[in-house]
Amino acid sequence: MHTVQTQQLELLPAHHRAAEANVVRAAWPLHGGTGSRSTAAVYFELERGIRLGRHTDSAEEVLVVLAGEVDVVVGDDRRRLTAGGMAVVPAEAPHDVIGAGDGTARVTGIFPASTVVSVFDDEWLPYGTRVLGTPEETAVPS
Repeated sequence: MHTVQTQQLELLPAHHRAAEANVVRAAWPLHGGTGSRSTAAVYFELERGIRLGRHTDSAEEVLVVLAGEVDVVVGDDRRRLTAGGMAVVPAEAPHDVIGAGDGTARVTGIFPASTVVSVFDDEWLPYGTRVLGTPEETAVPS
């Protein structure tokens, strides 16, 4: 069994090339490299007005809001979610998540695949790419 405490994750900050103040902090605690065979999870934090960025994912995603408020945008549909709220985003559907409330929004995205590829409209720094996703390899915890 692999367990994760989100408050103990090392969150890596990144921002869109054109928006240095749009900082998202994120980590991939569960994926093939951590021993998962058919599931991955990303955890990210957003402040009010900060956008994850419009992108598509190679697998369906279930977004779970752990704390705070976000606006989830899928295509032309925009919905507000608060702590405890969930949304399903179809694979390859363009979508975005935007911090909407006071305080930090904490969100987990869960995928039915151990490897996920996300293609963003904007380039992410410090990565220097629009294509992100699950890490390729990590040590498998015991």
